[in-house]
Amino acid sequence: MNYNNDEDSLDELNRLLERLHQAGYDKHFSHLQIVYVSPGAQHVEKIETQRIEARPPSPLQRARGEENAEKAISLPNELRTEAAMVLWRKAREAGYVDEYFQPTISRTLSAILAFEMAVQLDITEKWKTFEGAWNRRNMYRDYYKALNTQQALTFQDEIKRIFR
Repeated sequence: MNYNNDEDSLDELNRLLERLHQAGYDKHFSHLQIVYVSPGAQHVEKIETQRIEARPPSPLQRARGEENAEKAISLPNELRTEAAMVLWRKAREAGYVDEYFQPTISRTLSAILAFEMAVQLDITEKWKTFEGAWNRRNMYRDYYKALNTQQALTFQDEIKRIFR
């Protein structure tokens, strides 16, 4: 698509995104490629591709009437126990996770949080459990990377204090 000005192209982009949203894609991916060429440009150095994923709420989530159902996640059984919910509440009050149990802190600090929660809850497969809940990979690397920083040691002490 070629447009004469930025306003036309942004309007078209917004219309396309709205159609994707209205279509209610389920586990489908759409690729959107935007190339801006300034007046007088001779070639494009780099083209960035952005992946847009739209997942509507499942029928079960709609039936339950869950607000923001598309953000609702299912936690593994080990992270849904009464003891785990106490830790989740404390972590949320401290600002480490949001209302959907997703971390609001860096990957390295999240790995430390996961490790400490796993110790408190006696979870043997800690990385597998938290990687599934947080949709991450290689958390053990994040953890060992974090151990080499002063910030991580301070954070570790803070978590232990909060989880008492």
